Order: sequence, then C-alpha cells, then structure tokens
Amino acid sequence: MHLSLSHHLFSISTPSNHKSTTKTPISCNILLDPSKKTLPTPPPLLPPPAFSPESVPPPLLSPVQKLAAAALDAVENSILIKLEKNRKLNPMIDPAVQLEGNYAPVQELPVQHGLEVVGTIPSSVQGVYLRNGGNTLFPPTAGHHFFDGDGMIHAVTLAGGKTASYACRFTKTNRLLAEASLGKPFFPKPIGELQGRLGVARLALFYTRAAVGLADLAQGVGMANVALTYFNGRLLALSEDDLPYVVRIRPDGDLETIGRYDFDGQLGNSMIAHPKVDPATGNLYSLSYNVLSKPHLKFFKFDTCGNMSREVEISLQQPTMIHDFAMTQSHVIIPDHQMVFKLSEMIRGGSPVVYDTNKVSRFGVMSKNATHESMIQWIDVPDCFCFHMWNAWEEVDDRGHEIVVVINSCLTPVDSLYFSGGDEPLRAELSEIRLNLDTGRSTRKVIVSGINLEGGQVDKRQLGKRTRYVYLAIAEPWPKCSGIAKVDLSTGNVVEYLYGGRKFGGEVCFVPKNAEEDEDEDEEEGFLMSFVRDEERETSEFVILKGSNMKQVASIKIPSRVPYGFHGTFVSAQELAKQSLF
Repeated sequence: MHLSLSHHLFSISTPSNHKSTTKTPISCNILLDPSKKTLPTPPPLLPPPAFSPESVPPPLLSPVQKLAAAALDAVENSILIKLEKNRKLNPMIDPAVQLEGNYAPVQELPVQHGLEVVGTIPSSVQGVYLRNGGNTLFPPTAGHHFFDGDGMIHAVTLAGGKTASYACRFTKTNRLLAEASLGKPFFPKPIGELQGRLGVARLALFYTRAAVGLADLAQGVGMANVALTYFNGRLLALSEDDLPYVVRIRPDGDLETIGRYDFDGQLGNSMIAHPKVDPATGNLYSLSYNVLSKPHLKFFKFDTCGNMSREVEISLQQPTMIHDFAMTQSHVIIPDHQMVFKLSEMIRGGSPVVYDTNKVSRFGVMSKNATHESMIQWIDVPDCFCFHMWNAWEEVDDRGHEIVVVINSCLTPVDSLYFSGGDEPLRAELSEIRLNLDTGRSTRKVIVSGINLEGGQVDKRQLGKRTRYVYLAIAEPWPKCSGIAKVDLSTGNVVEYLYGGRKFGGEVCFVPKNAEEDEDEDEEEGFLMSFVRDEERETSEFVILKGSNMKQVASIKIPSRVPYGFHGTFVSAQELAKQSLF
C-alpha cells in the first residue's frame, strides 16, 4: 500500500546514472602441496552494526551551501513548522494517531539466532519469510500517514523444522541516507505533508534544498517500503515512487541493502509495488505511472534473465493511482479507477489525490504479448475500486463467450484509505468481477459479505489459473487484522482462524508444502504465515498455520516488537541458493 506522488513531484522519469550494484571480486587460493597445506578457517560472519543517523557522515558542504542550509532551516522552523502546527489534522495524517502503539517505529535489530519455538516448524518449510513496512527514522514535523514511513524489512529464517532466526533492517534508500546525513527529515511525506498550500510551500523548500546541493534527486526519492518481490536472484524492495532497491539476504539470515536497481540501465521509470512473476514462464510483468507527463502509464516485462523485452505506452485521460494489477495465463488486467491525481487542488487548499465521481472505473484487458496500446480492450466496471487484486483467469461461459474473471477486494468509500471524517465505515469486500470480452460488459458480485478481507494471496504457483482458495487477513477492527480467513471461491465458504484477545496480525503469506516439486499440488497443502502482536502482553510472534485444517502448528517468539506493516514474500532455500552476489 502506497501513494506514488513524491516521485512525480520531485523528479520526472529520471534514469539512473550510476551502477546500483557492484560485483564482488573473486579470489582463489592454490594449494601447492595439499599434504602439507590446509585452507585457513574463514572468520565468522559478523552482522553489520545497527543503523543510526550518527553512523552516516555529514555531507561535505561549501561555505555557501552551509549558509544556504542554515537559512532554509530557519525558514522551515520559524514559519512553515509553526503554520503546520496550527493546522487541524485529519486523523489519517495525524502523527499522534498514525504512530500510536504498534504503529510506532522501532530500531534495527541485527540477526538473532536460536529463537524460542512453541510447536514444530514444518520440516518442508526452508527459507526466509520477509515483510516490508513503513518505519519512520525521524519523528515527523507535520502530517504523517501510515504509508509515509521509511522502508524496513523484517526477516524470519526457517531451517527445516530445526531453528529460526530474526532480523530487521532499514532499506538504505537515497532518501534515508540523505536525511540521516543532515540529521533531520526534509523529504516531504507523500501523503501526510503534501496537502494544500502548506504542501506547496514544503515542495518549494525541498526543491530549493536540492538546488543548492543538499539532496540529489537523480539518485532516488522513494522509500521502498511497500512490497517485496524475488526475481532473477534478487530480492527487490518496492514502492510506487521510485526504482526498486536490491536487498541481499546474507547467509546468516541478516539483511543488507545493495542499492537502487534499474535493471542494468533498462528501466528509467518508477515501478509499481506489485509486479507479477509468471509461474509458467518466470517472466516479470509490471506497470509504471507518471503523474506529471504523458503517457501517464507504461506496461513492460522482463524475461528470466532480467532483459526488458517490451514497453507499451498506455494513454489515460488523466493520471490515475494504480497500485496493483492482475494476470491470467494470456493477459494482463489493468485497472483505471476513480482515484486520480489533480495537483492543482493543492493550490486550492486541497489534496492532490482526488476521488473523481464523474469518472467511470474500467479494466483494460491486454495480451501479454501486446506491442501497442491499441491491443487493449477497455471494459467499464462502475463503482469499483480495488486496491489489491488476488488472482485472475480465463474461462468460457455457457454461451461460448470468453470471460476474464478477476478476484479482488473492493473498497468503499473509495477514498477511505487516505481521508476520514465521513459517516460510512470502510468496507473491503471480497468480490468477483467478470469481464466479457465478446460483449464488452462486466458483472460484479460479492463473494463474502459482512467481513473485511484484505491482505493475502493465493498459491503463487497458480497465479493466472483458476484457483479454489484465497487466504486473506480478517481486517477487523480496521485497519488491524484479527485473524486469517480461508475462502472457498467456488462456494463462498469461509474458515476462520482468530488470534484471540488483543492479538493482531497482518498480510497472510501462503507457502506450498512442496514448492519445488509439483505446481499442480492441492492448494490446501501448504502453510500460512504472519507476524502477530499481542497488544496486552506487549509481545510479538511469528505464527505458522497448516492450510488444510487452519490450525496453528508453530509459534516463533520474536525478541523485539514488530510493528504492523504491509506486504511480504517467502524465498525458499532453493531460490536462495541462486541469489545473485551483487
């Protein structure tokens, strides 16, 4: 979950002008006489120290830059911050609300081994579960939204039913390091601060700092705080406002940021937070949208070696917030919803993100092999806003019509993720949308009513194919998640697992029992994972459930607090063995 606004306001499609990764030099020891020589014992792998602003050296500034920095700080402290403190904040951007309790940030924790395990970790589960989220480094000076924090990844390494370790690390983005070097936040928060005329003033202040050399926009402005995708031997930390960042999973289970990644110079635009890896081909598909310039949307794909094979420009009448899309075996399904960007609203005192009631939501169905936007078929789906799309597939109905089925969670009110104050409570209804490619019409039905279901997935080996089950978080009381729901899409039957008491979790991750052996394995034969926080006892744990019976098989005690976060993934031991060294 994120709002890609900062990238487009700070820099427009700025290609990376430096290598985001470096190759590790290779050395070789030659034994002249094996009977008398032995290889030296390698030193133990020491974890990197915990990150702190003090560990980042201040920038080397000229006397003129120092004078300009002091003047800009004075303007911010004496004028802008005072005006912002007098502004009444909506609860959705009030730091006192958004950073309360288990939403508050934590410090980095180097890898901790030998964690306490209650129950038994399944022997087939070998690899690393990783979850992203916002974790603001500096206390905000103005508004702050849940989506505005710096990226931090929490990792649990599972070693085949025997041991478990835990680590959490900031993703060392250009934004994070630049602010740490100056010892203060100065990149505008994409949602919490870019509101009204004060948001315009904060943008002007930021641009001025960049102009005098206090920030390098060409090296990225994003937070990499939303989602994680493992592709071509690289763990990518993603958010809509920038290129992805590569994060290396160390052999000891710790994490280190390698750098901003432009696919070796092939990608000059930001990438949305939810690219899709095709389980049949291994190709990666994604979108990029631009708020300021046309074309507002692009579609592209990379083959299994990381080579970009095509880029399709897609014309939209106005820039639209697109967080996710869906994929079938043959098509991609692109949403064009009613949440749009109108930057002129800031001058009028409003938000640049607008719910356009005059617009009709629609879905574009495009072949994965399309070479031009003329190959897209747009189908209206009125009054529909789905932040996340769980799966999609193709089928033929009883009239012989070609149908694309999309499974998603429809949100109402449409703008409730960003603003509050209305009387209507937020609803996240698991729904089925049917797009008729022959008639150009759509239908929508609610699969499960009366319960908010958000944050989960199907068996990723089945993406693009008809699936029976989807595993989702029970997002109640919103936005907290009180349990896990297993939904039978064919019947609408729901099996719930509730954490109980004042325990709350997050997104559900499904890990197949035999991920490397049989892609047609039963969708129930796997395990569900999530971090859980006991707000009463003030403890955190990592729970593992068996998918077939929805019963807990293990709980791993986490030695520090794990804040509520966003999206995660599981990297198997087999995948980890193929991890790129750079």
